[in-house]
Parts: sequence; structure tokens; C-alpha cells
Amino acid sequence: MEQPDHLQPKNFPRLVNDSFLCACRKQDTSHVPVWCMRQAGRYLPEFRETRAAQDFFETCRSPEICCELTLQPLRRFPLDAAIIFSDILVIPQALGMEVHMEPGRGPVFSEPLKDPEDMKKLKTKIDVVEELGYVFRAITLTRHKLEGRVPLIGFTGAPWTLMTYMIEGGGSNTMSKAKRWLYQHPKISHTLLQLLTDVIVDYLVGQVAAGAQALQVFESHAGCLGPKQFSEFALPYLRSIASRVKSKLKSDNMDAVPMIVFAKDGHYAIEELAESSYDVIGLDWTMCPKEVRQKLAGRKALQGNLDPCALYASKENIEKMVKQMLEDFGHQGYIANLGHGLYPDMDPEHVGAFVDAVHKFSKTETKEN
Repeated sequence: MEQPDHLQPKNFPRLVNDSFLCACRKQDTSHVPVWCMRQAGRYLPEFRETRAAQDFFETCRSPEICCELTLQPLRRFPLDAAIIFSDILVIPQALGMEVHMEPGRGPVFSEPLKDPEDMKKLKTKIDVVEELGYVFRAITLTRHKLEGRVPLIGFTGAPWTLMTYMIEGGGSNTMSKAKRWLYQHPKISHTLLQLLTDVIVDYLVGQVAAGAQALQVFESHAGCLGPKQFSEFALPYLRSIASRVKSKLKSDNMDAVPMIVFAKDGHYAIEELAESSYDVIGLDWTMCPKEVRQKLAGRKALQGNLDPCALYASKENIEKMVKQMLEDFGHQGYIANLGHGLYPDMDPEHVGAFVDAVHKFSKTETKEN
């Protein structure tokens, strides 16, 4: 029996607001587009209500709930993009690792990788449709439910970031267990990073086939590496992901989509990342937009980078900081965002003040020019 249209990755509604996609491609926009990392999250009471008493990863496996959580912030705020609700750790799960979410602690791996021998426990070849099809179904459903209002972003964790979780067994301030592998077992570290890269490429291509209109790669733990280790154990795989995804989309006769890379605390690698096939470079709040603009000389669109904690300020001060941020970045080839994700205790009204200020000041600037 054929599935209804809203469950099929075809006949999607026409896109009405393409400002985000235009900015990614460095095309002129009438205003600076804005979205927030972790915009579907615990800071929203409706999010907490929807997820009440439900296991986190069970939520991730429900296309209907993921769709609902993705749409919630768009009902509140005039955002210019949606990002599918999911988690970067679905990839380790697809490789056969058991992960659960503990309240107050975050993700916990039942059996992290302790030494190279544990690599034998991982699946070396996986069918992403079989293992991660629930993400693809969530993307397809959400793309239809968006009704063309804004583009839908798909995402993944980067190989190094995923490797840290798989070895540390959860969050860590130092990543010392994972970095130990880099120093003691460099060859097997590359084997693991390559395995992750191969899965990520298929996963991202699958997301586009399902309806994702842009992709973001999160290298959230770049700051735990120095420039030399980043160049050896992170950068080559990040570059490979972008080039291989674009090549595979082309060979599969699918339209290219913008790709964003966000390497948190990777300020030392901005120029190297700009030489990759990514269309947009995401900046965390520690980076100076003017300096990055000067370094990159307009080669890439930029995204970022208000300190998330700035949303604890008054609405008046949020407006002032947003105005300055827009002046520092410039109004074209730029996507407004935070320098990292929203925190669970943030006031939704202050998130709204951030989004409204971006539209207010960028439209004013465009009109004056």
C-alpha cells in the first residue's frame, strides 16, 4: 500500500521564505536571516510538556514527536529556518553502541570504547536507511508540515566530536581519554574517524534525499584539540565530509544544498575551514566577526555569534548587543545565530527579543541603504 504524500520525500510545498538559503549562498537578502542552535529545546514549556515522562532517544525515534518539537519554536518566533529535532549520538547507536540520557548528567554510554580491542564491537558497515530511517522519516514529515514557511536544516556531529563521546562515555571537560587514543593509538584513531566519516556521508546524503534543504556539521569539541592535532585528526575528515556529500548528491542527481561547519573554539582553523567545500562558517562567541571577515576576504558566508548567556540580559541590552553584532558582521552573506546552543533555563521572551532585534535592525539597515 502506497504511503500518503506527507510521508513521501516528494511534492514538497513551495518555499516561501528563502532568505536563509540565499544568505548561505552569499546572495542578497532583504533582511539578515536568523535561527538558533538548539531552538527546539527545554527552554520552551511546550517542549517539556511534549517530552514529559518519555525517554529522550525514544523521542528521537518518533518522527511525529520530532516533527512537533521542530515546529514549536516557529510558532513562537519569526525564525528563518527550522532544524530537525534529533541528536548527534544516533550515529554511535547505529554503530551498535548503547547510549541513554540521564537527567542532570546528559548522555551516558553503557560500554564506552576503552581500548582499541573494543573497536571490534562496532559495526563496520551499516545501512543508514535501516539504522537511521527514523530520522529521514522525521525530516520528510516535517518538511511537509512546514508548508514551505522556512527551510529545514539537517545535521550531524563531526567525527572527532562523536569519537570523544564514544571513548569518554559521556561529557568531559578535558577529553583526556579520547586524546590519549590520539597520542597512543593514532592509527586506530584514524580508523575510527574514517568509519565515522563514511557513515556521516551516507547519513547526510540520506537527509537531503528525505527533504533537508541545508546541512550543519557540529564539531563541538574542536577546542579540546590544539592546531596540530586538529589538522591531523579533525580537519581532513571535516573536509572529506563536505566534498564527498556534494559529490554524491551530484552523482545521485540530487540538488546541492548549502553546508555549514561549526567548529566550536576552533578559531585557529578558520582559514583552513574556509578552504574546504563548506558554504558557511559558523563562529562561536569568542571570535571577532570583523577579524574573521578580514581573514576570509568574503570567501564564505558566516553564521553566529552572540554569546548565549547574553540572553540572560535585559531585553534592552539584548537589542543593543544584536545591533552591534549586525554591524560587526555586515548584513549580506551572514546568518544571525548564537555562538552556541540555547540553554534550558533561558526565558523564551528573551529568545524572542533576540530574534525580533535581528529582524528589526537588519530591515532598517537594508531600507536605509
